[in-house]
Amino acid sequence: MNNGKKVLVTGAGKGIGRAIALAASEAGYQITAHYNRGKAEAESLQKEILQKGGSAELIQFDVSNREECRVKLEKWSEEYGAFWGVICNAGVSADDSFPGMSPEAWDLVLRTDLDSFYNVLHPLIMPICRKKQGRIITISSVSGIMGNRGQVNYSAAKAGIIGASKALAVELASRSITVNCIAPGIIETAMIADIQIDKALPSIPMGRTGKPEEVAALAVFLLSESASYITRQVISVNGGMA
Repeated sequence: MNNGKKVLVTGAGKGIGRAIALAASEAGYQITAHYNRGKAEAESLQKEILQKGGSAELIQFDVSNREECRVKLEKWSEEYGAFWGVICNAGVSADDSFPGMSPEAWDLVLRTDLDSFYNVLHPLIMPICRKKQGRIITISSVSGIMGNRGQVNYSAAKAGIIGASKALAVELASRSITVNCIAPGIIETAMIADIQIDKALPSIPMGRTGKPEEVAALAVFLLSESASYITRQVISVNGGMA
């Protein structure tokens, strides 16, 4: 059943973002699915949601491009109204040992994974504040909590997301807007293609990788009315890694 609440999911075409969009749609939310280059994947997601009787619109922009985000998201809010929920999921990785890390790899990850917090949320925040209700969910990582070899750039960005989310939660709490952060561990998506899973498993007490749907289930709960007193939290989905 459609509950009339609009939710933006960035990076919705694949992996965790896709799982969140599908689960949120099944829970009754109207989905605005963001993509940048993966148009075909986003259209496939939209088709699946519509076939199941849900509501899905597509929006394209580069989360690392501040002006593009501002123009497109301000226009979207003016046309369709404030979002109930914003899920900042879009991100990239460019792993390398720190001595060998290029300036381009550092900038790519920080601009995409951390700057996007400002780029996406800043144009949307005042319409949400005026409604005095809403949910903001950011996607960090176990790397942002404990650090990870070969991911100094990624760990820096994901740790920054945690700090930004906690600070924003304090600012918005009096308006009944919650801000929470999900920190996934090793989840079965394309982003772990280069990880040697057999070597990583001993660091996971549960002895397995996670599924995108397990992250999505938490995101849908945090969107719900039942989560109205949960804010400023970092919730890990990592099988006990940290």
